Amino acid sequence: MKDIVVKEIIDRELDRQRYELNMIPSENYCSEDVLKACGSVLNNKYSEGYSGKRYYQGNRFIDEVELLAIERAKKLFSADHANVQANSGSPANMAAYFAVLNPGDKIMGMDLTHGGHLTHGSKVNFSGKMYNFVSYGVQENGLLDMDKIRKLAYEEKPKMIISGYTAYPRKIDFKEFFSICQEIGAYALADVSHIAGLCVGGEHENPAPYFDITTSTTHKTLRGPRSAVILCNKEDRFASVEGLDEKKAKKTKDLGGKIDRAVFPGLQGGPHEHTIAAKAVCFQEAMGDDFKNYASQIVKNAKALAESLQTYGMTLVSGGTDNHLILIDLVKTKGEASLGKPIAVALEKAGIVMNANTIPFEPGSPFKPSGLRLGTPVLTTRGMKEQEMDLVGHWISEVVKDHTNEDKLKFINNKVKELCTHFTFY
Repeated sequence: MKDIVVKEIIDRELDRQRYELNMIPSENYCSEDVLKACGSVLNNKYSEGYSGKRYYQGNRFIDEVELLAIERAKKLFSADHANVQANSGSPANMAAYFAVLNPGDKIMGMDLTHGGHLTHGSKVNFSGKMYNFVSYGVQENGLLDMDKIRKLAYEEKPKMIISGYTAYPRKIDFKEFFSICQEIGAYALADVSHIAGLCVGGEHENPAPYFDITTSTTHKTLRGPRSAVILCNKEDRFASVEGLDEKKAKKTKDLGGKIDRAVFPGLQGGPHEHTIAAKAVCFQEAMGDDFKNYASQIVKNAKALAESLQTYGMTLVSGGTDNHLILIDLVKTKGEASLGKPIAVALEKAGIVMNANTIPFEPGSPFKPSGLRLGTPVLTTRGMKEQEMDLVGHWISEVVKDHTNEDKLKFINNKVKELCTHFTFY
């Protein structure tokens, strides 16, 4: 690279990734093949439209790679239809809403402070501004109560119910959510952005074969490029076709077509085909036995880390984890609210990167939260296993107990760097 300034910044970031423990559960380190596709000459092509229906010439090879990504996504998730043009998770959710709902329609989603996403109805987000959201949450034990969710659904009669979250450490009963949607006549949307790799890896249930719509990012447990995919059934089960001729009725029932039109021209212009190629690569990687073993190890590591943290005095939301993430309750651990951010900063000084996060029934605020959210995807990608999780759990607990001790932070940082030299990548 001729631009030395940018090259030096990239090199420093590479060193940071190499010598810190990245435990943010929404991040991962993709393969070199995925990176190569992201940096390919496909970046140079403008390809507004869809394969075979582009608004520009010169897209014959672009069409090939996008169709390949679509077929691989459908095969991987056992889905009828896939849109691989969505640029990220939030616009993927936006497209899903736009495809089947009208502004002002009622949607049920999890409260942000209980583990939901901004696009699941936060008042500061487009979702909370454009749609009438009704929020559900977890109980005092940190778990979902499906009977209460069913009761709320019957009372509110939403047109869509969202399941799948950003800070819920347990398995999701997708079949029960779908059953509720069938009972009240609502669209079922699963946002599996966090657990997609666990779903296709056999560790968690995959809702894509029967949910109306499934959205996901591709860069978390799926270990692909920073982007998204939208999956859906062929037909819209709520489409009204009475009085329409056969051609219009077919289009009205075509849920995949509605999703595609919501993405383009509804929300986006030209797709990022270099990223779509990288998605094709990651979908193929996720079909192998090695990936299934990887998904299994993510969960094993998370469970081992949770046990370690609890052994060293940490209190966890829901008492543990079934997936890739853990949520530490600092109020119950430290007896004080709003410590998430200062402790997260201290952990970074110690070479351990995670994020401050709200906890259910948060006594602080989203700006001064009382929890820490951490996960095992990157550590598993690096090759770490249960033995390392116990060590990392001990270091985390030491920082949480005494986060203002600069000498301790430096000592742990040196230990982290030493550990990282044994689990290299790139």
